[in-house]
Amino acid sequence: MQKYLQIAQVVVSVFLIVGVLLQGRGAGLGAAFGGGNDYFRTKRGMEKTVVVATIILAVLFLALGIINILVA
Repeated sequence: MQKYLQIAQVVVSVFLIVGVLLQGRGAGLGAAFGGGNDYFRTKRGMEKTVVVATIILAVLFLALGIINILVA
């Protein structure tokens, strides 16, 4: 059981990395502190889908990690 959980966590982590990398637009850290004007814009279409999928993958990764600790 623990082996399957670890494999699932590795697969989810790879998809999570891909999801995070797809979100980056080269805005850099300056946009987080008000340097970019497009930081608080509305996400639409594929961009919104990638953001939602990344959030779901992050929650799933966290849940798999907790379950993996409890099973061990």
